[in-house]
Amino acid sequence: MESHELLQKLNRLESLIIGTSKQILNVDDVVNYTGFSKSYVYKLVHKNILPYSKPNNRTLFFTKKEIDEWLLQNKSKSISQIEQEAINYTNSTKK
Repeated sequence: MESHELLQKLNRLESLIIGTSKQILNVDDVVNYTGFSKSYVYKLVHKNILPYSKPNNRTLFFTKKEIDEWLLQNKSKSISQIEQEAINYTNSTKK
């Protein structure tokens, strides 16, 4: 691995470690946290898909909690979860 690639990976790790303790994120933090490209984050903001704040019409800010919630929306259940729900439903209707 080239030293340039190694430096990039170390910088990303450092950003992730520092970013995990932050509750308010900027665009660069969101890029590091999610792995999305900066242009994709701006696209999501432009389309009002990603929740954000923009005080004084300048810098974009995001809350880590809202980013986490957004990332986990539209969750798909596993087969075992669906089977367990079916069993629970069947058992509750037998009474």
